[in-house]
Amino acid sequence: MHLFMQAAAPAVEGPHFPVAFTLVYVVGFVAAVTIGSIAWYNSKRPAGWESKERPDFVPKIEKEETPGLGEPKS
Repeated sequence: MHLFMQAAAPAVEGPHFPVAFTLVYVVGFVAAVTIGSIAWYNSKRPAGWESKERPDFVPKIEKEETPGLGEPKS
């Protein structure tokens, strides 16, 4: 009878580590750092960094003369 009582008892699980949520935060952090780095390298260089070269992995983004306004009027 004692064996039957143990088998019928519900399994008690303790708290588990939320791996999926942690993965979302880690991937989001890496994406934010990557996008932020690309934006920083494509922006005007801070004082003292003007002569530094762009790393090979950072794409060159051409700036528009009138962003979002269409073609400039002559």
